[in-house]
Amino acid sequence: MQSQRKIIHVDMDAFYASVEQLDNPGLRGKAIAVGGGHRGVVAAASYEARKFGVRSAMPSKTAKEKCPHLIFVKPRFQRYKEISNKIRNIFHEYTDLVEPLSLDEAYLDVTENKKGIESANDIAREIRKRIFEETGLTASAGISINKFLAKVASDINKPNGQKTIHPTKINEFLDNLPIEKFYGVGKVTANKMHTLHIFKGADLKAKTLEQLEGLFGKSGRYYYNVVRGIHNGEVKPNRIQKSVAVERTFWDDINEDDEIDEKLKSLSQELEERLGRKEIQGKTLTLKIKYKDFSLYTRSKTQDLYFENADKFYKTAKQLWELRPFDKAIRLLGLSLSNLNTEEKKQVSVQLKIPFMEFDD
Repeated sequence: MQSQRKIIHVDMDAFYASVEQLDNPGLRGKAIAVGGGHRGVVAAASYEARKFGVRSAMPSKTAKEKCPHLIFVKPRFQRYKEISNKIRNIFHEYTDLVEPLSLDEAYLDVTENKKGIESANDIAREIRKRIFEETGLTASAGISINKFLAKVASDINKPNGQKTIHPTKINEFLDNLPIEKFYGVGKVTANKMHTLHIFKGADLKAKTLEQLEGLFGKSGRYYYNVVRGIHNGEVKPNRIQKSVAVERTFWDDINEDDEIDEKLKSLSQELEERLGRKEIQGKTLTLKIKYKDFSLYTRSKTQDLYFENADKFYKTAKQLWELRPFDKAIRLLGLSLSNLNTEEKKQVSVQLKIPFMEFDD
């Protein structure tokens, strides 16, 4: 087993929905969904809504069928980001080794910490207490020797709880863990494993590396390692990103040329501003379109020289728009720039995205 570190995974409880209930007392104790509405998908659901089977990424129509009294609330991502920044400031009081995964979750390496607290379990408890006192929101945490185990553990005692997987208990814990609870095993993979009579960690561990690679390709080695408690990924405060993206999900579908033109100009300007702040340039522009029926279409253009400004983004985006295969109402437009100059900048890169329809756990 690898040298033992102290890793915490902190995950806010139903973050977007909880913020809405915090700011609007009239929503407390009620089944609410952030996003959705008369169309679209649920971005986050309160625990009251989850009792009825409402989940993030679920079509709003399905959510309403499962929970007829469901209340839909428009997302306010600027507010979520504001609170997220407060939470991250708390993290950094304990360690500089903080790796955010989204607005509402992060890994912390507290092997060496600023407070000199020996117990990672105590640190997690203190951080969760601080978050509640300073934001009014609850968080859950998982604590163990690596990121994989901490991530799995944080889901065990949700909401408003924490779970420590002690080094001496790792094998026992993983052997009894249902396969669908393994981080990195999605619904499709879990179903495939079930057909192979792999239901718990012990069943997975019984397979050889060769068998797993034959069944699951490159992922086979990952499954072979994590079921043995082996995961060597470090907590990386500055994760290297390879693209810069901006996108908009529309509350109402749009299909008018003037509207499309206006949105492409706005996205192009936003992309230029975000690139300029970090002095990042790129050679590949990608237009992303999501239609009313949720079908997704992307098309890219790569040029020899770096894109220069918003006007160039817009003109290229218009060309890509004209190449779209369908002329029907759309619910999302996005522009992203890749093939960046980060190699020339010694891998200094950052992804900047307008999170208009991120999904909350």
